[in-house]
Amino acid sequence: MTGTDQTLLDEITDTKITDNAAYNIRKNGKVLKRKVTEDVSIESKADGSGIDIYVKENARHAFVYIPVLVTFSGLNDVVYNDFHIGKNASAIIVAGCAVKNNAGKTSRHQGIHRFYLEENASVSYLEKHYGEGHGHGGRILDPVTEMHLGPNSTMDMDTVQIEGVTDTVRYTTADLSDGATLTISEKIMTSQNQTAKTEFTINLNGKNSSTHVVSRSIAADHSHQQFISHLNGYNECYGHVECDGILKDQGIVDASPEVNARHVDARLVHEAAIGKIAGDQLTKLMSLGLTAKEAEKAIIDGFLK
Repeated sequence: MTGTDQTLLDEITDTKITDNAAYNIRKNGKVLKRKVTEDVSIESKADGSGIDIYVKENARHAFVYIPVLVTFSGLNDVVYNDFHIGKNASAIIVAGCAVKNNAGKTSRHQGIHRFYLEENASVSYLEKHYGEGHGHGGRILDPVTEMHLGPNSTMDMDTVQIEGVTDTVRYTTADLSDGATLTISEKIMTSQNQTAKTEFTINLNGKNSSTHVVSRSIAADHSHQQFISHLNGYNECYGHVECDGILKDQGIVDASPEVNARHVDARLVHEAAIGKIAGDQLTKLMSLGLTAKEAEKAIIDGFLK
């Protein structure tokens, strides 16, 4: 692994890969490094399309890292990763993709991640996307996340895209069984002429299932973001979706919420707030000695935390 690879890896994993963790590092469509543990096995699919990750029943705090690096200009990399989380197991899964493109062709990665949580399983899923490069070629990331939550299982999903990705289309779907809980936090920042579309479809099938989704976006320059959500309640359940957007310059944010109650005891809520940074917030911070630019950065950093 080169120094550039490590630098890109640091951008999307935040923390070093620990000695007790399982991992599969993919670079330019091929496996670069892999390690399994007593609680986590990783197997390549027979057709070469991706991997299967198995977390043993009753495993506690199993760590799994599956980062992807793309450094070839013109590469279109598509991978299918399936996560099988055993009964009563808990796992922390760190994913993400970094694209470095210094040439003129478009580079694209699409990670299709499917999660299968058995009864009482628990997953914390962290995903970060990053792009860089001085070439004119696009840096495209189109993730697909599909989640199937068994009875009383829990999944926390935290996704971040902060800079450098020219275009992204993000699809997230989930179906929840009795007592299952899904929490999603999404943060996206776009600038220049970048575009981002994110679409959620969550089906609350089980009794006492629940979800809480928070999407925070910042659209600067001439960038455009689109948020679409479909929240469907088919049983006694609770769902809450919140979309908050900050506009800068000529940025655009569109929000299209949809809630569908198909049961008399379904409780579904959607909230959306989109606008520019309030002038009184800037004034207050500037009175403490910050410049206008520093004050704006502080507000944005706090918004994306």
